Amino acid sequence: MHIEQEDVLVLVPALNEEKSVGKVLTSLRELGYSVLLISDGSTDRTANIGRQCGVAVLELPINLGVGGALRAGFKFARSHGYRAVVQVDADGQHPAVEITALIHAANETGADMVIGSRFLGGSAPMKVKGIRRLAMAVLARSAAAAADRPITDSTSGFRMIREPLLGQFASQFANNYLGDTYEAVVSAGRSGYRIIEISASLQDREHGVSTASTTSAIRFTLKGLGVALLGFHRRLGRSNQPGK
Repeated sequence: MHIEQEDVLVLVPALNEEKSVGKVLTSLRELGYSVLLISDGSTDRTANIGRQCGVAVLELPINLGVGGALRAGFKFARSHGYRAVVQVDADGQHPAVEITALIHAANETGADMVIGSRFLGGSAPMKVKGIRRLAMAVLARSAAAAADRPITDSTSGFRMIREPLLGQFASQFANNYLGDTYEAVVSAGRSGYRIIEISASLQDREHGVSTASTTSAIRFTLKGLGVALLGFHRRLGRSNQPGK
């Protein structure tokens, strides 16, 4: 299935990102993408800024977390006839100009999921060090085993997902921490879907502070690994592809 730009809906989950979301949405609109802003229980001007930017806005009455917000976005995409989605963070870390590379990689390889990696090629501008970097490396190794191919950045939120995997995620997608990134890779990989990575020049956020502290990185890494090792991850319908 060949994907064109008009087949893609860019999903931007956001919680109180009024300082950065306008710039993100404007850059996506200038490149001609269809965009859905998912305001995940925001109490600031996030949703209003989305409307001012001329994008579709899905305003959730309560905070569901990134996984819950994305699942709502997947359902919206399918109900409006899109065949693929691209996840983009609202904090400005994901360059809109690199979405075309995700689409091209999917078309060239037939991949169901294409991840934009901060670490592939060793030229990532983002500064991820210490315990957080170690935690990411441990999760990446586990995700690679599930996907049966090298994975360097299983927690990257910059990725493209297309049918039929999109339909599976619309009906069942984890809403726990790391469910939208690491667990999604594990679930898709173990269900026979093809997952690849490409290098992406992701940036540090311009505003706000990441929720991934050193303590939480350790705690959620152990929890994520436990979910995968004990088989508690989401069970997806299997891919019909002959191989990964």
